[in-house]
Amino acid sequence: MSSLRSHDDTWDIATSVGTTAVMVAAARAAETERDDALIRDPYAKMLVEGAGEGMWTQMLDEKVVERAAAIDPEIAAIFEHMRSYQAVRTHFFDEHFTKAAAAGIRQVVILASGLDSRAYRLNWPDGTTVFEIDQPKVLEYKAATLAASDVKPRATLHQVPIDLRQDWPKALRDNDFDPTQPTAWLAEGLLMYLPADAQDLLFERLTGLSARGSRIAVETVGVTSEERRARMQARFEKVAAELGFEREFNVSELMYNDPDRADVTDWLNAHGWRATAVSSQDEMARVGRAVELADADDEAFATFVTAGRS
Repeated sequence: MSSLRSHDDTWDIATSVGTTAVMVAAARAAETERDDALIRDPYAKMLVEGAGEGMWTQMLDEKVVERAAAIDPEIAAIFEHMRSYQAVRTHFFDEHFTKAAAAGIRQVVILASGLDSRAYRLNWPDGTTVFEIDQPKVLEYKAATLAASDVKPRATLHQVPIDLRQDWPKALRDNDFDPTQPTAWLAEGLLMYLPADAQDLLFERLTGLSARGSRIAVETVGVTSEERRARMQARFEKVAAELGFEREFNVSELMYNDPDRADVTDWLNAHGWRATAVSSQDEMARVGRAVELADADDEAFATFVTAGRS
């Protein structure tokens, strides 16, 4: 259970869960600068820079892994893994939407969209509508920042400002979502911020809105033992202190480390979907971004699940 969360907490781009959206965007910005980049996000850096100074600043520091390695090589490897993981995750889910579009799906919903810029950077077919659901202040920040640079979406974009713990299906329908049309859904960087019962409710509601031919892609949650969490946290704290990183809070305390959480693949297969999963480690290896970790815990790694509804 998270010690920094409550059932009705809210956030903007610089507080609580909102800060993780900036850190993910920073990882995309760093990836975009690589010569061998898996993804290109030309808007990530401007979204990060507009958020001011924070923990995400370290994600843009090209020397952070090198500096960390002098203190704790394993933590440096984890930093490198985290950066590569974000790139691989983004690449995997970009392909999900590319395949959905090729199959004729023209309705897209990005749950807890944060600073996701896919509505602006992917080449959507004519007639595509993208719905972004997130906290009002997060969506306001993204829209205002991109508009200030005259960045326009490449599809019809509906921002749906609502907390996913509220009646988001009604809010989605009120924003012209059509439940009779097939939809391509994405739940990326989301489930770890929901307790187990909220995860079940999310997928129940999503299934109720999914016509035949709909598709979904999900990043699942790994489960880490409390002993290992504490051990790794102590090592991170040591490295952060020596590098002079200022952290307002421990990001892991925003997450729900729930061992009783339903297995997403099993849940979807039991509720009218045909789901398959690939481990994030296998996907990283497939695209040439595997990072060897000496103190690895297979149960802590996420999996990427894709499913279709017939």
